[in-house]
Amino acid sequence: MTVIASSLRRLLMLVAFLLAGPALAALTDEVSLDRSWSTASRDSAGIGPDPATTPEAVVQVYGARTFGWRGAFAVHTWIAVKPEGAGSFTTYEVIGWRYWHGGNGLVRRQGPPDRRWFGSTPEIYTDLRGAEAAATIPQIEAAVAGYRFAQTYQTWPGPNSNTFTASVARQVPALALDLPPTAIGKDYLGPADFLAETPSGTGYQVSLFGLFGGALAVEEGLEVTLLGLTFGIDPLDLAIKLPGLGRLSAISR
Repeated sequence: MTVIASSLRRLLMLVAFLLAGPALAALTDEVSLDRSWSTASRDSAGIGPDPATTPEAVVQVYGARTFGWRGAFAVHTWIAVKPEGAGSFTTYEVIGWRYWHGGNGLVRRQGPPDRRWFGSTPEIYTDLRGAEAAATIPQIEAAVAGYRFAQTYQTWPGPNSNTFTASVARQVPALALDLPPTAIGKDYLGPADFLAETPSGTGYQVSLFGLFGGALAVEEGLEVTLLGLTFGIDPLDLAIKLPGLGRLSAISR
């Protein structure tokens, strides 16, 4: 009984350790537990460029807290592109309910790139302009077309919306995408893949079904994944990475 009690105590301590960050995140203004999906805003947040006054090519990666209690743990991410002279953005993302209702979660839409995700204000993770953006758009479109999990979806530990964004980023090094630790699913590599470049393309990671693993890269720093939740340190940003809370940095990005 003493061994069982000791093991149970350790398990409870581990659970408390893993859930501490999400519990604190749930107390912030970023996470709303009483929002109705039917009335939550999907309007532009006003942080993306206006195509009418931005003729140059643009590539951006966005993320916003997911809806309801899941927002305490994770963000939903998407990729937006606008070729030179185009009158609107094209956004690519994977949406769970699209998969559940149609068998394919990959969505392509026209319109504002910075729409709120059911009330949650997005952040910009990557912003490329001009010739650099123009060069990456065909690469992004090819990576989107070849995304191998479009007809598979699992909220945790993946493949999900963040698996999609990370997968595209691995094939487009110019994005140098450092996804936050709240992008749960970014480390899911597949049922038979355990080693890959990190999404930023500046290092490598090992991952067991997105549940357990680690990464070492210039952009991401050092990350450890436990049950799909990411802890880490990022020396370049003087930052720590915590589940639920995201990246806490002494340097503004």
